Amino acid sequence: MKRYERQIALPEIGTEGQQKLTEAKVLVIGAGGLGCPVLQHLAAAGVGCIGIVDGDLIEESNLHRQVLYIPSDCGKHKATVAAEVISRQNPQVKVMPFLNHFTPQNAFEIAEGFEIIVDCTDNIATRYLINDVALAKKIPMVYGSVHRFEGQLSVFNYGLGPTYRCLFPEKEGLNENSNCNETGILGILPNTLGILQATEVLKIILGIGEVLSGKLLVYDGLRHQMQTLEIQKNPLEVQNGLLRGIDILNRKRKTVKSIAATSFYEVINDASTLIIDLTEAHEDSKIQGTNIQNVPLNQLENYLQNRDKNQKIILFCPYGNKSLLAANYLMKNGFTTVFHLENGSEALSEIQPI
Repeated sequence: MKRYERQIALPEIGTEGQQKLTEAKVLVIGAGGLGCPVLQHLAAAGVGCIGIVDGDLIEESNLHRQVLYIPSDCGKHKATVAAEVISRQNPQVKVMPFLNHFTPQNAFEIAEGFEIIVDCTDNIATRYLINDVALAKKIPMVYGSVHRFEGQLSVFNYGLGPTYRCLFPEKEGLNENSNCNETGILGILPNTLGILQATEVLKIILGIGEVLSGKLLVYDGLRHQMQTLEIQKNPLEVQNGLLRGIDILNRKRKTVKSIAATSFYEVINDASTLIIDLTEAHEDSKIQGTNIQNVPLNQLENYLQNRDKNQKIILFCPYGNKSLLAANYLMKNGFTTVFHLENGSEALSEIQPI
């Protein structure tokens, strides 16, 4: 009671509201720039059970914005370190780390028992998955996204409100999915948006205020301006997401297999394997080889149009995001043996070819 007395003093919260927080179960997907402030503030507020999903390791380039971590944490799992830090911050909170990415194969298993999902990812495919899982489970999704100096915030699947697909209908094809590794990010920006995400989570749990459902908050960090845009509900997109979520729940989907950096050089000269470098013309490719074909993402469909769909294909790009997107698309369109280089060619920088 002493710990939370300042928020208990608020008439909108009181002891009854604090009990709601204690009983709440929130799943945070992504322990990076957005996830760090979300995790810190949910733990500080006394949210009783917090799940942390992240398959990445901490890198030095994360430290300028992911403030849960310190230099000695580099090389460790984000979910593990984040769980340890917020457990020290508030030992009363139950913390459940998941040291893997959120995928169709594990999504419902991970999300079991949680009442709210917080999207702190930088991956569009994962956002669609979160939306569809949340729809099928009938729980809200608190969305946050950042790009350079700007951020977006909304709450989807809340009551009968719009979904993520209503705002961003999924398009067939290979659309580039950039992240802050490629475009850059002002370090403080995801922390600003993450605090706003945590605020929405607390409002949902407590049943107070006006939840940001049916609205998109757009934040301009350079001008310190906010505007709120209306989101129209699209019943067809709601149905589309719900059916996809149910399909994931009921059927085992084909999986894209990854190849680790340590194994990549073992197959790089295998003539029976088609190795495709998705690096764009303006990017420097760090991998050279006689068996490597350079095909930018927007040309991949045409390049593979008449290829044997049973041929083994390995895709890679600088950070692994484009290759995963492309591999998923190829699997969806009938290619049977597709791999992508996990964490991209940047992960090969310290590995010598065999």
